[in-house]
Amino acid sequence: MFTAHRGRLTLIGAVAVGAVVALAGCASGDPLAEPSSSAADSTIVVGSQAYYSNEIIAEIYSQALEAGGFTVDRQFQIGQREVYLPDIEAGKIDVFPEYTGSLLQALDKEAVGGTSDATYEELQAALPDNLRVLDKADASDQNSWTVTDAFASEYSLTDIASLTNVTEPITVGGNSELETRPYGPTALTEKYGIDIAGFVPVEDSGGPLTVKALVDGDIQLANIYTADPNIKTNNLVALSDPDGLFFADNVVPVVSQKIDDSAAAILNQVSAALTADTLVDLNAQSKNDQLSADKIATAWLTKEKLV
Repeated sequence: MFTAHRGRLTLIGAVAVGAVVALAGCASGDPLAEPSSSAADSTIVVGSQAYYSNEIIAEIYSQALEAGGFTVDRQFQIGQREVYLPDIEAGKIDVFPEYTGSLLQALDKEAVGGTSDATYEELQAALPDNLRVLDKADASDQNSWTVTDAFASEYSLTDIASLTNVTEPITVGGNSELETRPYGPTALTEKYGIDIAGFVPVEDSGGPLTVKALVDGDIQLANIYTADPNIKTNNLVALSDPDGLFFADNVVPVVSQKIDDSAAAILNQVSAALTADTLVDLNAQSKNDQLSADKIATAWLTKEKLV
């Protein structure tokens, strides 16, 4: 049972009873009105983390479902895993883009992990009975411990363990939740003997604020996701992880019992088309081209002939 909590998600708008039209948008109406029971039952709530890449995937899921005739209520940017997991478990969210290894570690602190397939299978067993995961994508947004290229060159850094070469204080930066994650600063000290001088919370999920703090030298080590185009454009180095500190993190839809076979088939088609290179490209469109998630999703779904 998850102990984190937040306010209940509010389903916004009433959905007209009747046939649902392909590519229909979210329901409109008085946002304070309670939807009818039939409207509530017919609406699929899709959520996302407060993370731009996760929102892009959630928008792709939403548009694909709408194209298949489903009505979607978007509940995006609702925080990190500690915040939204209770709502998923409670059935308040029906579809959520997740990452296999990170979700597994959140559900089972004793999880073993391993290969991508092994992590996926272990995750299936760890889920509460009212939830399931659909097909995982080739795309992954792997956690990494990342440094600047200059810092890596100075101390001959290649993998996480090589951080023991560093002779200056190492300050870590990342979301505040990182401090208690099983791969966080404590794990670096306990597993590798790396001396961590301090932790600086930077609440943008490895985004531009984290990158700036790293490049400016305010922090020396950051948790940045490997599908982030800023790793390449800012001459950063994601340290290799031969010991498996981070579990494989393939993108995977977590769904409630409301998701029937037809909706699941749509989401599985999305996963089959979502490759690792695709995710980096989609992220670059957001970060570098400043395109909105809905435009990115529409263009990709159209290109892949999924709408």
